[in-house]
Amino acid sequence: MAVEELQSIIMRCQILEEQDFKEEDFGLFQLAGQRCIDEGHIEQLLEIIQNEKNKVIIKNMGWNLVGPVVRCLLWNKDDEKRKYYFLMLDLLVKLCNPKELLLGLLELIEEPSGKQISQIILLLLQPLQTVIQKLHNNKAYSVGLALSTLWSQLSLLPVPYSEEQIQTDDYGLCQCCKALIEFTKPFVEEVINDKENSLENENEKLKDELLKFCFKSLKCPLLTAQFFEQSKEAGNDPLRCFASEIIGFLSAVGHPFPKMIFNHGRKKRTWDYLEFEEEEDKQLADSMASLAYLVFVQGISIDQLPMVLSPSYLLQFNMGHIEVFLQRTEESVFSKGVDLLENGLLRIEDNSLLHQYLEIKSFLTVPQGLVKVMTLCPIETLRKKSLAMLQLYINKLDSQGKYTLFRCLLNTSNHSGVEAFIIQNIKNQIDVSLKRTHNNKWFTGPQLISLLDLVLFLPEGAETDLLQNSDRIMASLNLLRYLVIKDNEKDNQTGLWTELGKIENNFLKPLHTGLNMSKAHYEAEIKNSQENSQEVQKSKDLCSVTVGGEEIPNMPPEMQLKVLHSALFTFDLIESVLARVEELIEIKTKSTPEENIGIK
Repeated sequence: MAVEELQSIIMRCQILEEQDFKEEDFGLFQLAGQRCIDEGHIEQLLEIIQNEKNKVIIKNMGWNLVGPVVRCLLWNKDDEKRKYYFLMLDLLVKLCNPKELLLGLLELIEEPSGKQISQIILLLLQPLQTVIQKLHNNKAYSVGLALSTLWSQLSLLPVPYSEEQIQTDDYGLCQCCKALIEFTKPFVEEVINDKENSLENENEKLKDELLKFCFKSLKCPLLTAQFFEQSKEAGNDPLRCFASEIIGFLSAVGHPFPKMIFNHGRKKRTWDYLEFEEEEDKQLADSMASLAYLVFVQGISIDQLPMVLSPSYLLQFNMGHIEVFLQRTEESVFSKGVDLLENGLLRIEDNSLLHQYLEIKSFLTVPQGLVKVMTLCPIETLRKKSLAMLQLYINKLDSQGKYTLFRCLLNTSNHSGVEAFIIQNIKNQIDVSLKRTHNNKWFTGPQLISLLDLVLFLPEGAETDLLQNSDRIMASLNLLRYLVIKDNEKDNQTGLWTELGKIENNFLKPLHTGLNMSKAHYEAEIKNSQENSQEVQKSKDLCSVTVGGEEIPNMPPEMQLKVLHSALFTFDLIESVLARVEELIEIKTKSTPEENIGIK
């Protein structure tokens, strides 16, 4: 019945001119064709499509059948039937109006979600490429529209983050990336072959669309993609292969690769690309950061770069990209920033990075970004790697650079552990300075005193939360203890003895008061907790304790007692070091021979 209905519609349309087809005819043809497919009359439908007499009708109306055929290919697992569906799809792509077919195929690509996205993309990439090749007018627009649609759908797929996920490729992203390269190659080759006629407007437009696609691909999926050493030599990492091909496309259709990578971000660029909108300009920053990582860390196309560039220039070039990475929240992204920083720092000699570089914004924001990773990242290996990179960065700076960075981080980190780490580094630099024949002015005398003003004080005086700031306080006391031992009052190389009165007023005395208050408070809480414990022991209820104005989360009484006793132990430790510092100061001010003084 459906076949007869379709043939009836065709017979009526065969006597009409192409321009006389009505909208009603298109609708009836689609419904009848859909019914033929649904009822399984595939062979009869194929005969109708292949009939030369129906050529004009199929050209104008046949694209309406592509959707039903594609859906059958997605859902039907019968190999015999699928053979006919593929044959029908090929015929429709060959015979139908390419302009209408292009829009129909892109609509089909936009429809699915989840795992079906990759299935339909893999199915339709070849037909889509064939259709676009038939469009001679506005080819650049068609390529751009297709690539944009494909990228939008691919960006919805999760990027695999482990080797196992890459191998299983559950959502088909890796397969799609490989297929997308094959889809794009003919258009890249077209631009390359027409470079002699580069003034031709259409070729320039096609080049722009391809560049835009490459930059988008560098952001997604390559910005978050993980690359593995063991897959590097074997060449079996599909995302790495995709990255290599994309960078190859950039070089082929853009300007020389070194010219492109080293001129990003300059006010006067020596290579051109599409004028990006504000939102896309941010995307370009992400893309160029991704490109820098792929080149310098993964080594893709690095052989194309000049080998005469200085390590400090390469670090300066990459610092902006590292900043982009560290501003992101995904672990897979900011870990790349840490790796890119390591790559740059390892090329540089210790103490050779000039302090003038810290006048460049990224040279201060990058260590601040490392601090955020160190303190907020849930992954321990990344926290440790960031700490190691911050230390490596400090090691590379000259003395004034170290001094400037220490001041910056002490003022901005707001984290006791980080501040303790910086104070330990200050102690190390003072030690190096005192051992040199010529003192380093940045870690002795007035400059050092200015830095110690940020270290040897309590932020809120005696009211400071000593438990929360215990790491910083212990580091400060150890630094002060070191200074008292190493610097005699007569020499006063560090300037400590001139400022001793201020240090006592701003640090030692408030610390004494704070310790007395804190110990009394916690001892009272221990007593209360023990009394509460006896009352609730029979009912086995949980009890709560308030410390420093905040309630400790409900926990068994014995656990709360452990927490309170641990706090008291910390206060005792601080008090012990404080007592030793004051003892040393008293000994030194009474001019006791230095040899009788030892570090305990």
